[in-house]
Amino acid sequence: MPYVATAPPVADQPFGLLPLGDLLRRYEHGGEPLSCRPVAQGLLNRGYRLTTTHGSYFLKHHLDGDHESIARQHRATRRLQALGVPVAPPVRDTEGGTVAVLGGHCYALHPWIDGRHRTGAQLTPAASGRLGSLLGVVHTCLEQVMESAKCRLAYDGAYDSATPADTFALIDELLVLARGRTPRDGFDSLAEHRLRERRTLLETHAHHRPPAGAETAIGWVHGDFHPLNLLYRGTEPAAIVDWDRLSVQPRAEEAVRAAAIFFVRPSGELDLEKVRAYARAYRLAAGADAAELAAAVHRVWWERLNDFWILRWRYLLDDRRADPQFPAVSALAVWWTRRYEEVREAFAG
Repeated sequence: MPYVATAPPVADQPFGLLPLGDLLRRYEHGGEPLSCRPVAQGLLNRGYRLTTTHGSYFLKHHLDGDHESIARQHRATRRLQALGVPVAPPVRDTEGGTVAVLGGHCYALHPWIDGRHRTGAQLTPAASGRLGSLLGVVHTCLEQVMESAKCRLAYDGAYDSATPADTFALIDELLVLARGRTPRDGFDSLAEHRLRERRTLLETHAHHRPPAGAETAIGWVHGDFHPLNLLYRGTEPAAIVDWDRLSVQPRAEEAVRAAAIFFVRPSGELDLEKVRAYARAYRLAAGADAAELAAAVHRVWWERLNDFWILRWRYLLDDRRADPQFPAVSALAVWWTRRYEEVREAFAG
């Protein structure tokens, strides 16, 4: 899934732009606001480090999701914490609630976690294995704390993969936009090259489209497991954050997508040694077999081959926040296609 890089610290947020007084009065130990600094901005929320006379908090302004869905995420993290999963459940207000609706917007106050993000390049093979184990534990614990009986009903149904015809039409549309950009820059030239390259790959591999209705193990997943949603304290995970995409999905696909984000190199190659350690540990912790991972690799590969979300943002939404990710992401789809068997073996071998 797409993710947006953490924004650098900026000047203090003027208190008048956030309902801090009304918010903090809901909490027994909220205190008075001293500073409020943006620390992250994404599609689903905005985040702030809020310092009060009683301490520091992470203030989350939800841009998407209703009260009940957010509260469900909060209940899940509280239950996961009870099982020993490193999370940061929100602070309860004086009435026991965790979602504050003010001015039509939803807010939540979380304890501030001192930690740092770590990319796959900063992880050793052993630490990569621990990462795989952590995700496997998340999946098995979610199975315990969520309503598993409703799991299959909550899933949209059989896997429906992208069709080459639709992708070819999108490629043609994006090519027109990339060629017509004025003034053109290096990104536009790279985009044009990758679009033409991808069309050739799809023409060659169209017959490898995953079959409709394929059976796969589904379950509750975090939904957005990547380096910016995992905080480390030293070498150990301190908290998995941002549960906005908590949902029912094929579990092994989340494991593959996460690895493709954690372990991609700037050149667009995957560090297969670390992927192998990660995947073996995940399979053991999640109780997933090699066939499940191999099938997930195939589906995610096809998804990547047909996906142009960064170019959609740039050319259709005029949103360039994800542009820096494009060189590695676009190169990965090509490299993965050429090294398909090696990638599958790293996940399932």
